[in-house]
Amino acid sequence: MKGLLLAGGYGTRLRPLTFTGNKHMIPVANKPILLYGLGHLRDAGIRDVAIVLGPVREGIQEVVGDGSSFGLRMTYIHQGEPKGLAHAVQCAREFLADSPFVMYLGDNLLQAGVRPFVRTFETEHPDAVIGATPVPEPRHYGVVELDGDRIVSIEEKPAHPKSNLALVGVYLFTPSVFEVIDHLRPSARGELEITEAIAGLIRAGRRVRVERVEGWWKDTGLPADLVEANDRVLATLTPGELPVHGEIRPGARVTGHVGLGRGTVVDAGAEIEGPAILGEDVRVGPGTRIGPGTAIGSGAVLTGCSVRRSILLDRVRIEGPVRLVDSIVGRDVTVRATRPSESEAQIVVGDAARILL
Repeated sequence: MKGLLLAGGYGTRLRPLTFTGNKHMIPVANKPILLYGLGHLRDAGIRDVAIVLGPVREGIQEVVGDGSSFGLRMTYIHQGEPKGLAHAVQCAREFLADSPFVMYLGDNLLQAGVRPFVRTFETEHPDAVIGATPVPEPRHYGVVELDGDRIVSIEEKPAHPKSNLALVGVYLFTPSVFEVIDHLRPSARGELEITEAIAGLIRAGRRVRVERVEGWWKDTGLPADLVEANDRVLATLTPGELPVHGEIRPGARVTGHVGLGRGTVVDAGAEIEGPAILGEDVRVGPGTRIGPGTAIGSGAVLTGCSVRRSILLDRVRIEGPVRLVDSIVGRDVTVRATRPSESEAQIVVGDAARILL
């Protein structure tokens, strides 16, 4: 079995922000989102993986390389302009050859990974396995309607969903899917839809199995989704996954599971409540309160502020009585407050901004 990871141009709801690289490399718990998908494929026993790159690809090949550091053999496929998920599968046809494969959307996070999907595929031998889970607003997703275990309908982002079961962005296929994809026509959105390919398999009498997702799932297409994913991942990390290499000075207070990178210093009068993770060479000054649910990149400096349930990227500076919550702050951003505020601020800002509150 092979793996197909889609990245660099799919789901562009973060486009108004100016982050260096692309959203698949935005860190969750200080690790790029894309690397969670690679780890899930590896943990499911898959070794040959291709990343399908769209128009936004910066940073991916530089971090992933040949895949050897992740226990994988990596191939890169350039799709160009995204023309739909089924089109991405078409672009990978030479790589996939006659192998069954997992298709994993790179901006998805699943608590249980893809092993349950692979287990179902290998024990029941269907032509496809698709993941689904109930969501409050299914019109934003592919939606599957079931009668027991039988698929009644499947639609992409319907205006009037027939169920609340959303497709979670993990699909397993045999090569029979190409028999359908080769005859697809672009949808009203101008894309070759993977939902149409699945519907075509069903019409052709192929067996499609729906796998209910175990644990939580997040599509990180919106800033609020990233913040929630960061919070959930941090909550699942063990103390062993949050090592303390930095210095906690006398008079500082650190509670819960907190990871500190090398060279990080927590000064007297500072407080950190876990779960939280701080990268290397972070300085947490007096009067600063961090956490819970917060991830801070390397080289950040925080003085006299409060930050909880947020993602701060590398080299962020927060100075003065700022109170941030549910925020995403890009690299090399400075946030400065000149006077105290009784209310918390929620900000989502890309790289290299300067904010005065």
